[in-house]
Amino acid sequence: MQEYTMLKYLFIFLCLFNTTTLFAQQKDSSIFSLPIKMDEVVVTAVRKGFDVNAFIKRVKNDTTFYKAFRSLRVLTFSAVNDIKVLDEKGHVKASLYSRTKQHVANGCRTMQVLDEKTTGNFYKRNGDYRYYTAELYAYLFFTKGKICNENDIVGSGPVKTGTGMVANNSYKLKQLMFNPGSKVAGVPFMGDKAAIFEPGVAKLYDFKLSSDEYNGEACYVFKALPKKGYEDDVVYNELTTWFRKSDYSIVARTYSLSYRTVVYDFDVHMKVLTIQVGKKLLPSRIEYDGNWHVFTKGRERVKFVTLLSY
Repeated sequence: MQEYTMLKYLFIFLCLFNTTTLFAQQKDSSIFSLPIKMDEVVVTAVRKGFDVNAFIKRVKNDTTFYKAFRSLRVLTFSAVNDIKVLDEKGHVKASLYSRTKQHVANGCRTMQVLDEKTTGNFYKRNGDYRYYTAELYAYLFFTKGKICNENDIVGSGPVKTGTGMVANNSYKLKQLMFNPGSKVAGVPFMGDKAAIFEPGVAKLYDFKLSSDEYNGEACYVFKALPKKGYEDDVVYNELTTWFRKSDYSIVARTYSLSYRTVVYDFDVHMKVLTIQVGKKLLPSRIEYDGNWHVFTKGRERVKFVTLLSY
């Protein structure tokens, strides 16, 4: 659980299901050779000049979502962190609830723990995190000590920083979150199954484009769902993204991913909301519900909710 290849010289078919079925065909260097089901509002927009091909390329190459999270490195913000570790029956066996504040001054960031409560065996006796999901969470959202000389500049997508297992797995998670549809290297037995924009994988999905509102924002909604009968052959069970119509920034994104092999399995659901603060798009709420197991580790069932304010 990397690398993207542009597909070229293919056709895009625009489908509208109303009292009749309407198809529009256009030859160009679109990334799709497969149908995109569209609602009437989007089809009307297409007739008025909305460029579907350009929009789909934005979906694949978007960096606004990644930049929103990168900006956490250079801003002062407060966070509520609510992490629950569950047993096989769904009961909470360990938890952490904390309020933290990151301070940024003179090009450096530090974090202050305002309040923290734990239950169960959330920590080991030496103070380390007992659960790997909690360790990864801390790596992503907590600041230890003073960290300086960072920025929120993004290139084509996430880059790997740091060494060790946590840093390596953090990079893979960022690929799945910020570049859905990219190949993620280093995950045994998965191959290109996460690359939903590649021809061999894309044919397993239905793609939909519609118009809707999210928290009062007019959005285009792009959705990928596995075709009936292929649910066990894909990684993304659902990928839905709300793009603000005015600038195509990501207002919200939901993920549902699962995969099973003889040495590992995972079933993860995530939801991320963003907020506009001045000229910056920033994450405001992150929800995670994950169940995963690796052959060398015990199964972890963890839920967390993160609330961020600026």
